[in-house]
Amino acid sequence: MKKLTVLHLLGVAGMATFLASSAYAQSTSHFYGGGSVGQSRTEMDPAHTTGVLLPGVNTTGVATDNKDKAFKLFGGYQINRNIALEAGFFDLGKNRFSTSTSPSGTLSGETRVQGLNFDLVGTLPLTERFSALARVGAQHAWSKDRFSGTGAGAGIPSSSKHNDSNYKVGLGVQYEMTPAFWIRGDVERYRIKDAVGRRANVDVASVSLVFPFGRAPERVAAAPVYVAPAPMPEPVAVAPAPAPVVMAPAPQRVSFSADTLFGFDKSTVRPEGRVELDKFSNQLSGTSYQSISVEGHTDRLGSTEYNQTLSEERAESVKNYLVTSGNIDPTRISAVGKSETQPVTAAGDCSDKQARPSLINCLQPDRRVEVEVTGTR
Repeated sequence: MKKLTVLHLLGVAGMATFLASSAYAQSTSHFYGGGSVGQSRTEMDPAHTTGVLLPGVNTTGVATDNKDKAFKLFGGYQINRNIALEAGFFDLGKNRFSTSTSPSGTLSGETRVQGLNFDLVGTLPLTERFSALARVGAQHAWSKDRFSGTGAGAGIPSSSKHNDSNYKVGLGVQYEMTPAFWIRGDVERYRIKDAVGRRANVDVASVSLVFPFGRAPERVAAAPVYVAPAPMPEPVAVAPAPAPVVMAPAPQRVSFSADTLFGFDKSTVRPEGRVELDKFSNQLSGTSYQSISVEGHTDRLGSTEYNQTLSEERAESVKNYLVTSGNIDPTRISAVGKSETQPVTAAGDCSDKQARPSLINCLQPDRRVEVEVTGTR
């Protein structure tokens, strides 16, 4: 039975681990694209190649150049936090060799490998921004070979082409620099066929830039405004009793720290945040309310456009959690993002001249989610 390589085993084992990590799965479906550049290293056996191309000729000396630049262009679809499908075009560069032969002569060869791949990519979140990756997939490579020789190798054909399909595997890490820009580091193995039909490995170490898009949260219409029914007319013969004055219930507002509900620059509710939201929804049990409004607020760090998107995503996350886990009526709850427009801190409280960690800590009160309940118990 053919012996599997260590990298192949690691790739398959890593993929199985990621697919089993359902605890991290969440609805984060989106498309992404990117490119990578790195170095390839091709497994070579020039003596075997010379022996096949020049039957009866012995190899007396070998020189190789099995490293070159490699690049890849790719696009994918992130099905959920743990699984993505990815396709791409790759160029593994060139590998070269030259041999001395007996009878006297030389043989030189150069091969360039390009192709297409389709991968299943598993992601295991390690922190809010840092993740481990594993991939397994299929690739179709086409290779172009050029040969030249003297003496015994003088009659060799000058060029040839061949295609082959096989597997590829890989491991890597990924860091989310911003919600719209990620960086990856990968080590991948491509299984190809060389000029004489021999199976060989090409290992590639690369760095990639990834650009996700289409991650904007789904917009949900605001809850309908409640309109009280018109009162029934009193009988004409009976003087109506004075109508009691009914005061509209004063809204109750609760503020949650965004640092408790989410990670920094994140919109996914953390376990600590779920506990706080569960307490809130339990307190609403038995309450007759007309509407609930969820407002997301950020600090002033970052661009206004980015802060607006983040505040909307956080408000939507809290709203969705209260509906799904707190059994809140979805027709009576709305979510809106306020960006950095309503800070809690005063203008002179937090100077931009202080160190960034201190500034982030000083602006903590501004990062919050406020929930306003209108109703009576």
